[in-house]
Amino acid sequence: MRLYRLDRVQRLPVSLDEAWQYFSNPLNLGEITPPSLGLRVVEGGDEPMHPGMLISYRVHPILKLRLSWVTEITHVREPFYFVDEQRFGPYRFWHHQHRFSEVSGGVEVSDIVHYALPFGPIGRIAHHAVVARNLGRIFDYRRKVLEDRFGPPSTHTESQAYDASFTR
Repeated sequence: MRLYRLDRVQRLPVSLDEAWQYFSNPLNLGEITPPSLGLRVVEGGDEPMHPGMLISYRVHPILKLRLSWVTEITHVREPFYFVDEQRFGPYRFWHHQHRFSEVSGGVEVSDIVHYALPFGPIGRIAHHAVVARNLGRIFDYRRKVLEDRFGPPSTHTESQAYDASFTR
């Protein structure tokens, strides 16, 4: 199994508590996901975030093919981080760390996603041909929506802090 990693960092001009309230509400995921994916929360997400919380989604990532995706919140340390892990869905493995830290002028939001694809060599080809680029676009969309919602970072250092990288 080949494990991939996506890292993203974005600064937002909000308080740590405001960032936590927004990101820890799974119902906000639809707002920061490109409409073309048709993400919809089916079940869960209607209570405060806690370890063991299950959230079911419907999404159509490829050719309008509808898929179910179930994630579990496995770790929570309010207001600093939480982790969601796929229990059922399109990936062979999905582990997404959401981290929040106070910085001058706001909050730094960090995403660290480790993931693997099914289907062995075909999955590796799909990663290089489609999946890495699509995940990058999803997080690019998210970055723009968050900046539109909360405003641009209040310091000029945001561009240095913003990192979009994949590793394997």
